[in-house]
Amino acid sequence: MHWLPWISSAASAVLVAGLSMLLNASAIAQEPEKVEPPAAGPSREIPPRSPTTADRSEQNKPAAQTETQPDEKGRKKQSKLDGLVVAPLPMSSPAIGTGIVPVLAYIFPFSAKDKVSPPSTVGAAGLITDNGSRGFAVGAQLFLKENRYEITTGFVHGNVGYNIYGNGIASNVKLPLEQSGEAFFGELLRRIGWKFFAGPRFLTGRSVITVVPNSDITVPIPPDVGLRTNITSIGARLTRDTRPNHFYPTSGTFFSFTSDFSSQALGSKYSFQSYRTGFDKFWSLSANQVIAYNADFCGTAGEPPFYGNCIYGTNNELRGYTAGRYFTRYTLATQLEYRLVLPWRFGLVAFGGVGGVIPGGSQLSQRVQSSHLLPSGGGGLRFQLSTKYHVNLRADIAQGVDGHTFAMGVGEAF
Repeated sequence: MHWLPWISSAASAVLVAGLSMLLNASAIAQEPEKVEPPAAGPSREIPPRSPTTADRSEQNKPAAQTETQPDEKGRKKQSKLDGLVVAPLPMSSPAIGTGIVPVLAYIFPFSAKDKVSPPSTVGAAGLITDNGSRGFAVGAQLFLKENRYEITTGFVHGNVGYNIYGNGIASNVKLPLEQSGEAFFGELLRRIGWKFFAGPRFLTGRSVITVVPNSDITVPIPPDVGLRTNITSIGARLTRDTRPNHFYPTSGTFFSFTSDFSSQALGSKYSFQSYRTGFDKFWSLSANQVIAYNADFCGTAGEPPFYGNCIYGTNNELRGYTAGRYFTRYTLATQLEYRLVLPWRFGLVAFGGVGGVIPGGSQLSQRVQSSHLLPSGGGGLRFQLSTKYHVNLRADIAQGVDGHTFAMGVGEAF
């Protein structure tokens, strides 16, 4: 885990999935029943009817006991709270230990008059584990002006303990590190036509990395350990989204390409470039069954710090792998997931895929020989935290080449 992908991963959890949004922002309401006017014809006066005993008892009934008032109050109360998502997530990770990640988010239409924009989201999350990791993140994603603008911003602060692993015969040997600091991220996208959005992004952060005391140091210590590092990057993002529901897509596609450029001229300690491309596709088999496909590519260039490379397992590109085991210049993964909605807010998923990591180097043959093919498979349980927006609590267990992982989160993995 490192600060560049962590700001994205933490913000995704805070903002309810990757930053997943729902496309339909209109609130649920019932239309009043239409009353047909009486047919035209000769008027005839109807003599008044004497009230019966049942009529008199109905008239004397207190207003609080009428059948419509509790329903109306209930609907109003439900509509106000249905956008609130609360999830105290337990976690057990080989990378950062066992603990809890409390998540609080609120989903709402930014403007009541805007019936086109997806709902906006604000939220916060924390991190507490038994290895001393502590942190918090706050963020927001706003959709404005009838889905013309999209603003995403987030701030992360804390300290995280994690492991990095050796190579070859030392692949199971780990070096415990602690990284503390903070980072701020901002992005502004504008619709440019044909459902494409494009715009600039900015990230700045600082951190200090130290070796955990009393560690058995058998893995080479990275050159960045013990140094205070500042990373500032500017970049751009291009997306195209045709999903009818951002939280639980049942059809459509989502494409995203991001590029970030860190430079010493911007105040960064390192000069390097990061690129990431993702593509998702969704098919509905029935009202309760969905097939989801995901492909992801990450690449870096220049001279990044060890935590500025592509780190396998930090963005759900393929579940079943511990973040920190593979730091490489390039990663590629593809996966397929079956999703089934069950009664009483529950759901099940089954997934599988294959990926790979490719180190840097001047010769292509050397890269191919040093690359790793990494398959994965598993399943999980879902529970709807919000029935209005279909926001799921996610619990997945996955098996990879090196072992298995168990992870919980808010929203789908992709």
